[in-house]
Amino acid sequence: MCMNEVIKTILERRSVRKFSGKPIEREKIELILRAGMSAPSARNRQPWKFFAVDDRDLLNRLADELPYAKMLYQAPLGIIVCGDIRDKEDMTAQTFWVQDCSAAVENILIAVQSLGLGAVWTACYPKDDRVRAPQKILNIPDGIVPLCVIPVGYPDGDTPPVEKFREENIIWNKFEG
Repeated sequence: MCMNEVIKTILERRSVRKFSGKPIEREKIELILRAGMSAPSARNRQPWKFFAVDDRDLLNRLADELPYAKMLYQAPLGIIVCGDIRDKEDMTAQTFWVQDCSAAVENILIAVQSLGLGAVWTACYPKDDRVRAPQKILNIPDGIVPLCVIPVGYPDGDTPPVEKFREENIIWNKFEG
């Protein structure tokens, strides 16, 4: 099999839910955010906003409010990926912000893995209560919609990757059935 570092990183990416608490270097955070912003987006609209939260009080408040993001209590960083849909005339951003921001999230998760860090995608959108929590805590204005919260940190222990390849999920050429 033809393996390179990018493919290796993608195949080894895993969801990490336990963190050591060690702070993340600012250069690594900026590189992770740069990777997120390098994602493709419909008509290159880039409808995302990234909230990089390293304030312990804010991380704890987010963990208090978000039922599936309790690992923020240990994580030194939370990245909240949001779609900016304030421009009601921009139908591309209005229509494709979820897909665009999801591509950015995947870039972030791969960058995190490549830097020896761990992360997990915890959903906000489309659950109203999970969208409102970061909006309230981080003073996010209307029209900027939290898609997800990504706790990031140095892993506490080894979390092996899960094999996700399923031959039965591949359809060659057309569906026969």
